[in-house]
Amino acid sequence: MYERLIKCYESFKSKINFKPEVALVLGSGLGDYAESIQVEATLDYHEIEGFPVSTVAGHKGRFVFGYVNEVPVVIMQGRIHYYEGYPMEDVVLPTRLMKMMGAKILFLTNAAGGVNYDFHAGDFMLITDQISNFVPSPLIGPNIDELGLRFPDMSNIYKKDLCDIIRESAHDLQIPLQEGVYLQASGPNFETPTEVKMCRILGADAVGMSTACEAIAANHMGMRVCGISCISNLACGMSDEPLSDDDVKETAGRVAPLFKQLITESITRMKKVL
Repeated sequence: MYERLIKCYESFKSKINFKPEVALVLGSGLGDYAESIQVEATLDYHEIEGFPVSTVAGHKGRFVFGYVNEVPVVIMQGRIHYYEGYPMEDVVLPTRLMKMMGAKILFLTNAAGGVNYDFHAGDFMLITDQISNFVPSPLIGPNIDELGLRFPDMSNIYKKDLCDIIRESAHDLQIPLQEGVYLQASGPNFETPTEVKMCRILGADAVGMSTACEAIAANHMGMRVCGISCISNLACGMSDEPLSDDDVKETAGRVAPLFKQLITESITRMKKVL
């Protein structure tokens, strides 16, 4: 796995001369955010030797390199999901590669189902912790000592100073911001009403099909992590409406302008902690 990662990095270096400091993963409805920054270069996933390619419709499947108000960033325009059939080592390979590119901070975004009854479709949730027990750990198997410790501590995945920056940005932009725990399920099916009840009992506020495994891999490598979920719908059983991916996309698209403002302001302020 490490040799494959090195090949991906060498393939990147042969094509792109850019060192990002923040890595941003775009969730559903945010794909076009990358076009709004000062773009310096792009790199399609299929141009990187040994790199997995996203199969999700609407995901462009490329890295975008550039600046968000002078902060050098790499943006992942289309993530790899476990439900696509990839092994977990492929799902987190992009995260590991972005760290090798130079990124110190991983900013994760996603569309998620609200499990907390105080949440509403269109809310934003600052991720303060996570539950990842329902998907395999990306650290299973022989440890890659070059990346991190065999048994990494997970008590502080979502860094307090980065969370504070997002809170302050939301406050100053007058964008309401919920906070809570994100639970990653495997997908691609939505959860049953009883599974949603279980998530709530376990302490989750939102549930989705990504993010937590990426945060584990990043934390293992010493990256500083933060994240925001767009609550695209109330989870199954919390309303009378059946769930559909179209509804998720509609909500994410509707609130995307505010989400983009919040991301831009937060990344701009992160310059002081890089």
